[in-house]
Amino acid sequence: DAVGGWRGLVESVAPGLVFVVIFTITRTTRPALIGALAVAAVAVLLRLVQRQRLEQALSGLLGVVIGVVWAATSGRSENFFAGGLLANVGYAVVTVISILVRWPLVGVVVELFRNRGMGWRNNPGVVRRYALGTWLLAGMFLARLAVQVPLYFAGNTVALGTAKLAMGVPLTVLTLWLVWLVVRSADVAVVPDQP
Repeated sequence: DAVGGWRGLVESVAPGLVFVVIFTITRTTRPALIGALAVAAVAVLLRLVQRQRLEQALSGLLGVVIGVVWAATSGRSENFFAGGLLANVGYAVVTVISILVRWPLVGVVVELFRNRGMGWRNNPGVVRRYALGTWLLAGMFLARLAVQVPLYFAGNTVALGTAKLAMGVPLTVLTLWLVWLVVRSADVAVVPDQP
């Protein structure tokens, strides 16, 4: 649901996939950029015609537009993926800092969804469990950077795009499942907020 179901998954993966396929075939940036932009725009138009919520399709289109602008203005096809790399840097920094200041991001998000406040922070065992879940997220972001940044600096657009696709939805789903396994029993020990 967070990514818009199956349709949201397709809309998030399709522009990058189209870019990689077209670039692999043509070895030129312009057709790949046009293809990715067209796919993202069609997703938005279809949602408009069907009178569905646009937030996710528009955010996907915005990400594609940023990638297209960066790649087109720099003349470097790998810059299509630069925004995703920068986002992973930001996510990694935020998750690690949240652990270091003892407000693990996974705990904050889970307990906000459960609408139970921040009383969980009074239980060291629960804080450790949420910290471990947050480390799993940080590890995912850092793994993406460890693989993709060298490909970016090598200018290997096809390998970078392929790695981004492989380490996108599949790795996210696996990581979120592992996080769930780690934190699912944390709710039995949560101390309610004090008035």
